[in-house]
Amino acid sequence: MEKKASTDVKPVLVDASSGTMLPYRQTQRGLASRHVQLMAIGGSIGTGLFVGIGSYLRDAGPLSLFLGYIVWGCMFILPVNLSIGEMCAYLPIRGSIFELAARFVDPAFGFAMGWVYFYGGVMLVCTEYAAVATVMQYWNTSVSPAVWVAMALVVCSLLNFVAVKYYGESEFIMASTKILLLIGLVLLTFITMVGGNPKHDVYGFRNWTHGVMFEYYTDGVTGRFLGFFSVMVYAAFSVAGPDLPALAAGEIQNPRYTIPRVVKMTFWRIVGFYVVGVLAVSIICSPRDPRLMSAIDDAAAGSAASPWVIGIENLGIHGLPDLINLLILLSGWSCGNAYLYSSSRTLYSLARDGQAPKFLLKCTASGIPIYCVLTVSLLSCITFLVADTSSVTVFYWFVDLTTIAFVLTYTGMLCVFIGWYRALKAQGIDRKQFVPWASPFQPYMSSIAIVIGCTTALFNGFSVFKPFTIEGFVTSYFGLAFWVVMFTFWKVFHRTKFVNPAEADLYSGKAEVDEECKIWEDGAYEERRKVKLAQMNWARRVWEKMW
Repeated sequence: MEKKASTDVKPVLVDASSGTMLPYRQTQRGLASRHVQLMAIGGSIGTGLFVGIGSYLRDAGPLSLFLGYIVWGCMFILPVNLSIGEMCAYLPIRGSIFELAARFVDPAFGFAMGWVYFYGGVMLVCTEYAAVATVMQYWNTSVSPAVWVAMALVVCSLLNFVAVKYYGESEFIMASTKILLLIGLVLLTFITMVGGNPKHDVYGFRNWTHGVMFEYYTDGVTGRFLGFFSVMVYAAFSVAGPDLPALAAGEIQNPRYTIPRVVKMTFWRIVGFYVVGVLAVSIICSPRDPRLMSAIDDAAAGSAASPWVIGIENLGIHGLPDLINLLILLSGWSCGNAYLYSSSRTLYSLARDGQAPKFLLKCTASGIPIYCVLTVSLLSCITFLVADTSSVTVFYWFVDLTTIAFVLTYTGMLCVFIGWYRALKAQGIDRKQFVPWASPFQPYMSSIAIVIGCTTALFNGFSVFKPFTIEGFVTSYFGLAFWVVMFTFWKVFHRTKFVNPAEADLYSGKAEVDEECKIWEDGAYEERRKVKLAQMNWARRVWEKMW
């Protein structure tokens, strides 16, 4: 088949003094593999695993918690990772997954996906800022939570205004601390469960002996299933990852090698961390612990709601809870930092596609979309609601608002892959020969995951109907209504049509990416990398091969 000419047009501005057309500066490929992997891992491991998970341990039980994360990770997050990896390895363009949605499904679909993800990203930034305020109250309840929100907001904004490679380094360091925190907590759980604690209590799986799947919302088998389903909904909030490599595709070095490697390794690391993490937290803290049950409902409890802190204090370990809370604080900071990055790049992608104001295309000399970062920082100021309402309450508001947005976005990404798959088939292209990396078990895994995603989106707020609460209904379903409104608006206003797979555009932007990637794909780069590795000591070689 003859390739279509590239229609990718770089955004331009008009010089008012001369009337000439000048290209906008663009984002730059300054992110190495280790940066992207730690961004994806760090962005997904937020305070949800350390603070918010306590209420689900209490309501659903340890086995439901464990199974909910396994099912969501393997049946939904894995297909999204694989789908993203295949498409973005072929076309690692700056327009990201939302431009691909316009090419393979419908321009209105891409518009709705982009704006829903942007809204979800901003809500997640707010979630982490609220979590920072919650954790800070562990040490000091006399200072307004708004002070801690302002502190987190200023630091994350400043880190996103510097060149992307420095942002990548800052996120690498902060994400590393939370990974070390989680590894440390898992090791602590194992050591203490076999008797390595001040009380010499060999408690083992004692907290799994008084019921492991609790009835939630109703009685019997249905109640136990709803407890499991509620954990899956919470996992939808806390287990992220596929979006960050997709959004950073235009800023990744050697993208056709790096992206498949990142999505494969990142999935196993994320799910591994979460599955082992939720197992450990269900071992160290009893779901029927009175302090856990009261902390969730006590607005002044702050980070005492963390089951990790409660479990450690119950073992008579002193001093360590302060360190744990400090690292949880950094965890929230890191996740907020990562999603300030991703939501600003989403806004930039929308502006590139003409779906957001053109002034947002302005980038600094170092490739930072400065007005996009500033816009997200200003919108995240709604987190100052913690000044009038408890930070724990505001945290759970933002959790609900974020969850539905991310479920819809990830489900949309899977729909884009199905559109991509159909386009290749309709145009007589063998995808295993056409793309740099073909993901396995497709399109079956993606199709099953779409059903799971749609079911979760429709029923994520099942508990708000009886008794009916307006607050719960709005936070659970606002994202769904927002998606319908944005899709309908763009489809009606621009009279868009669903894309015919036989006519889908598979080539626009590819020539530009090919030119950018020559530096890594000409063979000489790999030879230089091998020589450089050979000159390193053994420890440095191991470090480099890890990423």
